Amino acid sequence: MGKLLSNSAAVAETLNPSPSLLQWPDPDPIHTPEAADPATAAFAWAAVSGLDEQQRRRLEKIHARGVFWKNPRDAEAPGVAFRLEHGGDVEADGNCLFTAARRAMGPKTAGARELRQRAVRRFLEDYGSADGAAREAADVAIRHLYSPDLKAGWGIHVVQEVKLLAKKADREGLDASIQELVDLGLQREGAAESIYKERCMAINDGLSWAKYMSISGSPEDEYDIITLQYTEEGLLSIDENRNGHAAAFGDDIAIESLATEFRREVYVVQAHGSDAMVDENDCVFFLPHSPRVQICEPPIFLFMKGTGWCGAGADHYEPLIANPLPLISQDKAAVVL
Repeated sequence: MGKLLSNSAAVAETLNPSPSLLQWPDPDPIHTPEAADPATAAFAWAAVSGLDEQQRRRLEKIHARGVFWKNPRDAEAPGVAFRLEHGGDVEADGNCLFTAARRAMGPKTAGARELRQRAVRRFLEDYGSADGAAREAADVAIRHLYSPDLKAGWGIHVVQEVKLLAKKADREGLDASIQELVDLGLQREGAAESIYKERCMAINDGLSWAKYMSISGSPEDEYDIITLQYTEEGLLSIDENRNGHAAAFGDDIAIESLATEFRREVYVVQAHGSDAMVDENDCVFFLPHSPRVQICEPPIFLFMKGTGWCGAGADHYEPLIANPLPLISQDKAAVVL
């Protein structure tokens, strides 16, 4: 699962990059597929679930003709075309960003949990070396995502969420405090909201974000995620996550940290459904996330699909496998990045 933040580029620009100078690698000589014909492209995307016909036709065209990419920070670097293959379903367990990224990068990449930890470590290094203004810009973006101002935003959102972190070691004490308030006559939900907001950690800055994003839903996690859902009228529900299985959804900040860690752009390929009021040529678009260091390897591609408004705010990542297409030129590609 994941969150996309429209102004996340501001976070990337404000955090200081770690210096990096690596040589651009030679293309993988093993993967040299030829351009696909329409029948092959149709077969490739036919098995992908959850697509409407408009999405499928556009993805088939992109598959057949490829996407052309040039390093945006090196005008002298030659471009390369890629065929994008769907990399298969991944479990919707909150770890899908990291599971999908691992599959997109290949079997030699570290596991999903390690990718999560590397993204967190990279963020903390850059956050720690940034100046005060840059850290505050990152903190503002984090508060917007996880500790929003519940007096605002209702013209955009019907439901807003506040995320809190409860130490696993404190859960019994939290339950006891909630029960004390219930015994005094408070409703269970109101009592839980009061105790959680008073005793749990808000996710409102870079350090608390790092604790949150480290959570993969495993017993080894230090914290459990508590989610308070609100409508404009007040508290709607509380997900107390009593089994501790909830994982932190990957967000734009995590994607940009992965991009920085691996010195590669990460493109989230979003597919809008036909009910999103967009034409076929525009129903698939490529949202770039740039590293905060020199780009030294080809991009990583992840896939989001949805219908209607959900296409812009979908929260499940799937892998795309990018194979070089050496015979495709820029003017022949379906998409130029």
